[in-house]
Amino acid sequence: MSEQPKVSREMVDDILSAYPEKARKMRAKHIVVKDEGCTTCAIKSNSKTIPGVMTARGCAYAGSKGVVFGPVKDMIHISHGPVGCGYYSWSTRRNLAAGERGVDNFVPFQFTSDFTENDIVYGGDKKLETLIREIKELFPKVKGISIQSECPVGLIGDDIESVARKMSKELDMPIVPVRCEGFRGISQSLGHHIANDAIRDHMIGKKERADVGPYDVALIGDYNIGGDAWATKTILEEMGLTVTNIWTGDGTAEMLQTAHQTKLNLIHCYRSMNYICKHLEEEYGTPWMEFNFFGPTKIEESVLQIAERFDEKIMKKAKAVIAKYKPQMEKVIEQYRPRLEGKKVMLYVGGLRPRHIIGAYEDLGMEVIGTGYEFAHKDDYDRTIPEMGNATVIYDDVTAYEFEEFVKRLKPDLIGSGIKEKYVFEKMAVPFRQMHSWDYSGPYHGYDGFPIFARDMDMAINSPTWALSQAPWKKSAKEV
Repeated sequence: MSEQPKVSREMVDDILSAYPEKARKMRAKHIVVKDEGCTTCAIKSNSKTIPGVMTARGCAYAGSKGVVFGPVKDMIHISHGPVGCGYYSWSTRRNLAAGERGVDNFVPFQFTSDFTENDIVYGGDKKLETLIREIKELFPKVKGISIQSECPVGLIGDDIESVARKMSKELDMPIVPVRCEGFRGISQSLGHHIANDAIRDHMIGKKERADVGPYDVALIGDYNIGGDAWATKTILEEMGLTVTNIWTGDGTAEMLQTAHQTKLNLIHCYRSMNYICKHLEEEYGTPWMEFNFFGPTKIEESVLQIAERFDEKIMKKAKAVIAKYKPQMEKVIEQYRPRLEGKKVMLYVGGLRPRHIIGAYEDLGMEVIGTGYEFAHKDDYDRTIPEMGNATVIYDDVTAYEFEEFVKRLKPDLIGSGIKEKYVFEKMAVPFRQMHSWDYSGPYHGYDGFPIFARDMDMAINSPTWALSQAPWKKSAKEV
C-alpha cells in the first residue's frame, strides 16, 4: 500500500465541513486527534445523536435484553411488546451456553408477548400473567423470568411490576421487571444500567452458597461470545482461582443470586457492568478490578495483577501459567507477525473492545490508527486515550458519513466494527472483521483465543479475493 496518510485536525475539519454549521460544531466535540500536543484530549460523549443522522447505536432494550439478561441461560427473558423487537434481537450475540436446550438452557430461544393493537388499547397485564404461567408449565426447570419491556409498554403505562410481584409469589421463583423501553436514555448504555439495577433489586443476595472459599472470583461483563468466558475461566482456574459466578455468559440465576459471596469481581466489559461492581463493593465490600485477556501481552499483565490480589500460592501458579503458554504464543506470533507487520487498523465497536483489542493487534505488529465507541461515557475514553499512539483519531458515536470519510482518507488495511458497517466497507474493498460477535468465529479471549484471533486477522487482510475487487480511491477518474 502507498504511504500512509497522516491524521490531522485539518483533515477532521475538512470532513465535518459537509455539515451545516450547528451540526459541524456539535460533531467537532466528539472527535479528537491524539498527537504530541494532546494532553487531556477531551472528547464529548454520552449525548443525544443528531436527529436524521444515522449512527450505529442500540436502544435501552438492546442493552438490557440483548447484552445483560439474554445470556443468563436458565432464565427465560420475555420481550414484552410487539414481536419485532424480539425477532430482530434473536440470536444476534452468539452467547454460547452449556446445558440442554429447552430444559435448562434457553439462550437460543425467543419469547415474546406479541402485543397487538388490542393490547395497546386495553393493556397487556392479563396477557403477561397468562404467558408467565404457560412458561412455567411448558418449561418446569426454568429458574426465573425477566420481563423486558419494549417501547409501547412504557407508553401505555402497563404495570409490569405488580404482575412480577404477583407471579413471583404464585410460582415461587424470581420474576424480574425491567423497565428497558427503547426510548429511554440516548443509547443502549442506559439499558445496561437499568438491567444492573434490576439484578441488584431482585436477584442479589436472595440465595447463599455453602461452599464459599478464599479464592472465589466472579467473571463479570463477559458474555461468552464464541466461547470467550470459557477461555478466560481456563486461565483463572489454572491460576488456582475458583470461578463461581459468571455475569452473564453461560450464567445462571443462582450465580446472580449468590453474587455477594465472591472474594473478587473481575470485570471484562466495564461499560455494561461497572454499576453492579461498584454496588457490590459499597454494599458488601467486594473489591473489583478491570482486566484484559486479549493478546499475550495484556493477558500476562492482567494475570499478574489478579494474582497480586491474593497470596504467594496464587502468584506462583500465575507465573507458571504464563510460562506454560509463552512458547505457544511466541509460535503464533512467529507465524503471523511477518504477514501482518505494519498493517493499519481502524476500530469502531461498543463496550470494551475499542481499547482492549489494541494490545492484541500490537502483539502482531499491527497499528491501531483510529478507534471509537458507539455509546461510551467519559470514563471509557479516559481509559482508551492512554492506549492510543500519537497521530491517531478517536471518534465518539461516529456517523456513517464520517466513518466512510476517515477510511477513504486514512486507507487502513483492516476495519474492525459491527454488522451495520461490514458490507459497506467490504464493497469498498477494505478487509473487515465483525468485532461484536467475532464474525461467527472465536473465542478471541485468553490463550485459547489469540491463535484464532491472529488467524482471522490474517485471513481477512491477506485473502486473495481482494485482488478481484478495487477500492474506489484506487480507480481512475474514468472508472469511477
